[in-house]
Amino acid sequence: MLLTTQYLDEADQLANDIVVIDHGQVIATGTPDELKATIGEQLQVVLEDRTALGPAATVLNDLAGTDPTTSGDGQLSVALPGGRFKLADIVRELDRAGVNAADVRLRRPTLDEVFLRLTDQKEPVG
Repeated sequence: MLLTTQYLDEADQLANDIVVIDHGQVIATGTPDELKATIGEQLQVVLEDRTALGPAATVLNDLAGTDPTTSGDGQLSVALPGGRFKLADIVRELDRAGVNAADVRLRRPTLDEVFLRLTDQKEPVG
């Protein structure tokens, strides 16, 4: 059975295999879990004190190899490659850097996040 949808939650629940198409080109294929694994787990850190933004960003960059995104409310987010990290290890690294976090969580990405990452990395067509 072939299902075409723009509702990625629906695809996540119903599809055994997914083909991601951007500008008429196939850019990725795989099961929902395989596609999610391509961008890694999502790490979110909420700081107790926004003045620790710099040291926290440095720790997350060292872990992920890329700069985290930040929001005005003292939250940082970054994708961690390959499930190599345990939450306790991340908290220890933040503590070593003197960063007090109000919340630290790891979560699996959504297919929406996978799609956005895949299409954002593409060169503009035309």
